[in-house]
Parts: sequence; C-alpha cells; structure tokens
Amino acid sequence: MAIVVRKPGVEGLDGAVGVLREWQHEGAPVQLHPGDVGWFRRFGAEAAAGAVRTWSRDGRVLAVGLLDDPRLLRLAIAPDAQRDGELARQVVEDVTDPERGVLPAGEAYVEAPTGSLVQDALAEGGWTAGDPWTPLRRDLAEPVEDPGVRVEEVGPEQAHVRVAVQRASFDGSTFTEERWRAMAAGSAYTDARCLVAYDGRGDAVAAVTVWSAGPGRPGLLEPMGVHRDHRGHGYGRAITVAAASALRRLGSSSALVCTPSSNVGAVATYESAGFRRRPEIRDRCRGA
Repeated sequence: MAIVVRKPGVEGLDGAVGVLREWQHEGAPVQLHPGDVGWFRRFGAEAAAGAVRTWSRDGRVLAVGLLDDPRLLRLAIAPDAQRDGELARQVVEDVTDPERGVLPAGEAYVEAPTGSLVQDALAEGGWTAGDPWTPLRRDLAEPVEDPGVRVEEVGPEQAHVRVAVQRASFDGSTFTEERWRAMAAGSAYTDARCLVAYDGRGDAVAAVTVWSAGPGRPGLLEPMGVHRDHRGHGYGRAITVAAASALRRLGSSSALVCTPSSNVGAVATYESAGFRRRPEIRDRCRGA
C-alpha cells in the first residue's frame, strides 16, 4: 500500500495526539511530543488541525508532523518505522515539493528523530544541519525535592496570572486568556498542568506548563519562563523542580525539555534543577 500524507482535520486531531502518546517511551530519540501539539492548540482547534500532518500506510499512522512555524516541520515517527525506507522517501518527497502542501518553497526546516532514516534521506537530498539544540532529561523514579517557593496549579480563575507571567517572560508573546482557554480545551491538556511560582511578597515570578504522555512515559516542559523583573533569584530552578514534581504525580517516568544550545543560561537552569544533558540534536535545513 502507498504511504499517504493527510491533514487530520479537527475531528482527527485527538487521534493524532493519541498516537503521539503511544510513541513516547524511555530510550526513544527526542521527537515531537503530544505536549507540543497541546501547546500549539492555544491558537484554536482549527489552527492546530491545519498545522498537523500524518503519514499513513494501509490505515496505520507511521509519522506525525507539526508545522510549528510555516517553514518548520517537527516530526515523530512510530518506533518500528524509524528505519522504514518507503516512509523516509515519501516524507522527503512531500517536504521537498511545495505542491504537496507540507512546506513552502525556499528556506525550510525539518526536525526529525536522530537515527531515523528520514534524517539520512534529508541529508542525502542536500538538507544541511542547522543550529544545535540541547535536550535535557530528569529521571522521576525518586521523589522530587521541595522547590523552596510557593507554587500553585492554575485553573480557569487564575489563567490571567499564568498569561501575565508568560507575556513578561517572552518578548513578543501573544498569549492571552482566550488562548489559555483554547489550549486547556484540547485533549492533550487532560494530562497537563500549568504552574505559577510566587515570591515572598506574593508576586507571580515564574510559570511553566507540563504535559504528561500517560503513566510510565516521558513528560514534557513546554514552555517555562521567568518574569523579566524577577530574574537572577533562582526562580527558574524552582519552577523547573516544581514541574518535575508535577509530572511525577501525573505518573511520568521522566521529565524532558529542549532548548537552543546557544541559550547557555537556560541549559544551566535546567541542570541546576536536576536535569541531565542528552546529545545535541539539529534540524535539517534547506536554503532559500
């Protein structure tokens, strides 16, 4: 049977998230997580569905991609299809030809799992290695230490606090209460939590969203930020420790996060919270 690339549509979005959950396991290469789709859903169900692509053969999904940006495709591949030659050829054909409706002409990026045949096929097709990213992991087999600050879980009534910290942590952030509600309405958020840390005066100083993929599977931090007026006081470490604790309560086997290697401050913050670096990963790039 031929491999077919499709948009799942709003009605198929939960199914794609469910497949991504199944593919997360310890020892797997870093790849698209259900939390990545969950965070993207802040733009609404239709936008999220429009940004997702699936590759299927004989009715079975073998790969799921998210257009995190119109020119960036992030991929996850089924564990037993990582070295599937037919899938690799089809994915490369689909991302290379703009008429396939995946990536536009010109400059483009594909994030594929390290060691997958898709990575090899992209390299053979002239796609070069992009800037390095550093994945980090914390094992959650043992209890997590106290973060040392007050941390609260955010519900609808406190969404404005979560939003305010996000906007004060990332220049140009477009996060709003409406987008928080859109994110929280998605199926991926069933296994997610938003946390806010407070200083001794009661000011909200840091925030994070954590995404479980289900018991016994790796969970994800996406995103984590510290309010620009409260940096340099250890709040990044504190909220990251709290995130690991929240994922452990959700049954996650480990906590994962990924940041540009050039962001040495972020890497140091995660390491201070008990995360350990994994080998760097790189997107594959096509020039303009």
